[in-house]
Amino acid sequence: MTAPIETTGSAAEAQPEAVLTGVKQSQIEGRSLGQIAWSRFKRDKVAVAGGIVVILLVLLAVLSKPIQAVFGLDPNEFHQDLIDPALLAPKGDWGGISWSHPLGVEPQYGRDILSRIIEGSWVSLVVAVGATLLSVVIGVFFGVVSGFYGGWVDTVISRMMDTFLAFPLLLFAISISAALQDGAFGLEGLPLRLAVLIFVIGFFSWPYMGRIVRAQTMSLRNREFVEAARSLGARGPFILFRELLPNLVAPILVYSTLLIPSNILFEAGLSYLGVGIAPPQASWGGMLTNAIDFYQNDPMYMIVPGVAIFITVLAFNLLGDGLRDALDPRSK
Repeated sequence: MTAPIETTGSAAEAQPEAVLTGVKQSQIEGRSLGQIAWSRFKRDKVAVAGGIVVILLVLLAVLSKPIQAVFGLDPNEFHQDLIDPALLAPKGDWGGISWSHPLGVEPQYGRDILSRIIEGSWVSLVVAVGATLLSVVIGVFFGVVSGFYGGWVDTVISRMMDTFLAFPLLLFAISISAALQDGAFGLEGLPLRLAVLIFVIGFFSWPYMGRIVRAQTMSLRNREFVEAARSLGARGPFILFRELLPNLVAPILVYSTLLIPSNILFEAGLSYLGVGIAPPQASWGGMLTNAIDFYQNDPMYMIVPGVAIFITVLAFNLLGDGLRDALDPRSK
């Protein structure tokens, strides 16, 4: 009979090291949910491209004034010498495109289109982001309360959401924008218009966020971590804001990203109807309104702001879709 071979302690301890030879330490260590989501997001090249465009647009909007100062751009400077007095259209081809005016000049007034596109970018983003933040704050609060408590609280808040969703938002926005004149609430001019647009769009669009948060809260309120908090004596407000709300960050972030382009389109539509940002302040929707009278002689004036709106909305949608797939792969 062969005697059993004894294994020394040093050899036994060396075996796991041999198995792990060639394996990187980063492959062994666990990753957080944020790292996993970022890894998924980086693999989505379309979403990354959308995110890059969004970052560039935000930088353009934030730095619009310094950019105009550095390059000597003035969105309200007239260049009547570049306008054909008979047609009121820019001289030359393609809307008067030149080295000094890369996107041409505006019909009738001769204002530089590039500078007005840059000026209009921060207006659109301020309204869209401000309205989104307002709707998120209201929607998350009512959605969490409705989904967590249920019963008559859920019934009352749900009926309130239905009422807001049934309200003709466009007609109300047109009415209130036309009714409020300079001096209302101590504001006038551009600040008043921005405040009105942010309030109208944000206050009447919160039920969309509220319904999503309500559904997510109802799916989480009976989970183990909530029951554990209850067993430790935690009360409703603590559970709502310390246990449930952190688990709702992903859907809130995704839907907020998808809500911004909708608000950009809504602001552009109101400006197009003449009840949004008032001239001479540049806005993309206002430029489209002015282009109606000149689209036959100068189609470029309609194309440029339309392309700006299209690229912005598309970039935010691609970014939102990428975040949704990265944060919740089951949604694919």
